Amino acid sequence: MARYHVIACHVLWRELCHFASLSPHVFTFNFVKQGLHNTPELLKVQLQTAVDEAPEECDAVLLGYGLCSNGAAGVVARSKPLVIPRAHDCITFFLGSKERYREYFDAHPGTYWYTPGWIECSLQPGLERYNFLRRDYVEKYGEDNADYLMEMEQGWMKEYSNAAYIDLGFSDTVRFKEYTRECAQWLGWKTDELQGDSRMIQAFVGGEWDSDRFLIVEPGQTIVASHDAMVIKVG
Repeated sequence: MARYHVIACHVLWRELCHFASLSPHVFTFNFVKQGLHNTPELLKVQLQTAVDEAPEECDAVLLGYGLCSNGAAGVVARSKPLVIPRAHDCITFFLGSKERYREYFDAHPGTYWYTPGWIECSLQPGLERYNFLRRDYVEKYGEDNADYLMEMEQGWMKEYSNAAYIDLGFSDTVRFKEYTRECAQWLGWKTDELQGDSRMIQAFVGGEWDSDRFLIVEPGQTIVASHDAMVIKVG
């Protein structure tokens, strides 16, 4: 039995807590606010602070992040080994491997991903997000300016055409699937439902860190983007 300290994005809290509860190991958790991948330098600072503050009694620090817009690049392991999946972002966790992620991405460009954590932690593209933002803009800037701002806000969504929900087979998935379908219908997107693969998450919390799926960063080493199929390396 080992003691692991998990630092992860809040979008993973359900999955990590569920599978950690099935593991023989002992865990402490630090779930970080979702959305920091949009400000990678701030994410880097937050992750390094969390690593620096990890409990001394843990055997390893598990970083529940992918490279995440290079936000994890530059993070240094301190007194304990730091374990991070070889992944560009958290979707690899839900799909089970970076290879499956790449295969789906290549076959379905323009995909926006929906999971329980993403739906709970932030307003996803859809009518609810549109109405919330427009009310906020009207209150702050008036009707005319709100219309312009909403046009700008909706612009980035034109790059997407497919809403994909990943189902890992536990929790109340019915409401999350229905929410995804409603968002896609309003946006005029297609909808896809994928069966998730929990093996990578289970290996992560189970201490089964093969080099193909995980990088072990020893104390004093740094996470570095490798710009190849392995995603990350030590520096």
